[in-house]
Amino acid sequence: MKLYTGKHLALAATAGAFLALAIGSAILYLPARQSAAPIDARYSQARAPAAQALQVKDAPSAPLDVTAEYSADEQENIGVYERLNEGVVNITTEQLYYNWFSEAVPQEGDSGSGSIIDSQGYVLTNKHVVKDAYKVYVSLADGSRYEAKVVGIDPENDLAVIKFSPPKGVKLTVIPYGDSTRLKVGQKLLAIGNPFGLERTLTRGIVSGIGRPVSQSERDANGATTTVVIQNMIQTDASINPGNSGGPLLNARGEMIGVNTMIYSPSGGSVGIGFAVPVDTAKRVVPELMKNGHVSRGWVDMSSVALFSDLVDYMKQNNIPAPVDAGLLVSQVSRGGNAERAGIRGGSQQVRTRTSSFYVGGDIVVSVNGVNTDSEAQLYVALENTKPGDKVEIVYYRGSKKMTAQVQLSDRDKAGVSE
Repeated sequence: MKLYTGKHLALAATAGAFLALAIGSAILYLPARQSAAPIDARYSQARAPAAQALQVKDAPSAPLDVTAEYSADEQENIGVYERLNEGVVNITTEQLYYNWFSEAVPQEGDSGSGSIIDSQGYVLTNKHVVKDAYKVYVSLADGSRYEAKVVGIDPENDLAVIKFSPPKGVKLTVIPYGDSTRLKVGQKLLAIGNPFGLERTLTRGIVSGIGRPVSQSERDANGATTTVVIQNMIQTDASINPGNSGGPLLNARGEMIGVNTMIYSPSGGSVGIGFAVPVDTAKRVVPELMKNGHVSRGWVDMSSVALFSDLVDYMKQNNIPAPVDAGLLVSQVSRGGNAERAGIRGGSQQVRTRTSSFYVGGDIVVSVNGVNTDSEAQLYVALENTKPGDKVEIVYYRGSKKMTAQVQLSDRDKAGVSE
């Protein structure tokens, strides 16, 4: 099983086109066969009086109740779509690639969706939609296309804010925020996006699960892999496909309760397991992205490595205390930093692996801010909702002794930590 974001499955669009052509041919062929079939003359004569009765010109006409054609549920879906589809934009990008002569060549990059969240042209989308973009374009429902700029990104939640400048007098449809803290499994949801370039497509489903932690990994330009865990994601069976990324997940009232982000699929197509970043996460970080371009978070001034079986075995064989099998081994603490001031110690014996080097013999951190820290990703999770200056409790082992420390967090950006 794999998680898919962005345009991982662009080839599926080609297969979909051939399928659509085959289905379209069948639909066109059937009426032609039916229209050529003979009509029973007696049946036509029997219908004649009734038909004549319907053609009486003086018969009073009652007002047509259009809503009677649709169920209450259908009316709800139609209403949400008609009110808000123009608030969903199609995002396309250009990225720079370098040829054999080291010349920069613009090429088409990722595409996705976004929600207009402000009448001035601010759009909320996913970070992976605009990642490494040389240029970003926004297409509106009327076909107009504008160049946009990336205002800010939050890698830890795969969110980004971009902005375009609508012409004077153009009134934008704004997608309103809802409340993702009150969601219930079974609640109806609607998704609007641009799957495979099919603009402003509506799909529907329910809340399949809440509070899902989902890992997301990506490689940087140097080939290094970074993994983050996005917390409290909304799971839904509303059909989400490549191109839906960044679009809104709406409740029945037409309020955004999530940002569609990824699917879980063995085949590359939607199998009814999609994930969205909860809107309350977006509401918390978007103002800071619009103001500063990034989110300031707290940090513990230490470098660490997650324990793994071979490392634990090595420590035991060399009489280095290893009282637990999972946790963050503190390799070093910054001189004068908050970890050192709180009494946390780094290691003294250097160990080299094929890909890195670190020190053993230091403290082993097992919990930060109430979150178990058995990996670097979990440390980021523990500090995701903190600010510089906040105090957190750190639980760690020194030898076989379990200890706690209160640490006042520093600024992660000033510490030079890459997200």
